[in-house]
Amino acid sequence: MKRTLLIAALGLTTLAFLQSMIATKKKTNKVIAHRGAWKNTGAPQNTIASLQHAIKLGCYGSEFDVHMSADSVLVINHDHTIQGVALETTPAAQLSAIKLSNGEPLPTLEAYLNEGKKQKRTRLILEIKASQLGKERSLALAQKCVEMVRKTKTRSLVDYISFDYDVCKKVKELDPAAQVAYLNGDKTPEQVAADGLYGLDYHYSVYKKNENWIKEAQQKGLTLNAWTVNDRSLMDWFLERNVDFITTDQPELLLEITQ
Repeated sequence: MKRTLLIAALGLTTLAFLQSMIATKKKTNKVIAHRGAWKNTGAPQNTIASLQHAIKLGCYGSEFDVHMSADSVLVINHDHTIQGVALETTPAAQLSAIKLSNGEPLPTLEAYLNEGKKQKRTRLILEIKASQLGKERSLALAQKCVEMVRKTKTRSLVDYISFDYDVCKKVKELDPAAQVAYLNGDKTPEQVAADGLYGLDYHYSVYKKNENWIKEAQQKGLTLNAWTVNDRSLMDWFLERNVDFITTDQPELLLEITQ
């Protein structure tokens, strides 16, 4: 009888330990607000307001997209155009006159970084958008971004990401200490590690097709981020595999799960 009770007690202890480990894994996950926190806040995407909401929520990071105007001013927007205006072929003075739905002007990178550095909790996940005008301009944009991060003294807050692998390598060349992750999903963990990048930042479907890359990346010391994960079951799938970050349009939901 005593032996049966002991075995039962050990079983309950083991179960409690495993449940605790699962909870701990969930809590170590980091929530990245995709283009800021906008979906449930009313703020436009990629704005100072959406950044402020991400910070207020307590997100690990707020992701945003950077382009370069015709006269080499860095501006934030997802698409290459806004309100029918092409960002890369339009001077900054004209772009600054554009008003967003909440009344904000189109943000510059400098303004965004200066707002972000008012706090230390939420990282600024800077996506360098590949230029539609050619590789040379993409690399010039990478250099301008690194220079602006230095100018605003936000190196300790900024991580870089890009779909252009040459841009990722260019950032590492310019700032070897920078944390740079690759977005496109066509490089193995071995390739990414060999080039000294920080991690993989792939669409969730890439990991679903190449689940072995998760363990391989972890073994090589690379970080793992999955985007854009808005479904609770997908969030749970990545949490169970202990990925480092999840980028989502639903940061409130992911924070609820992981806290």
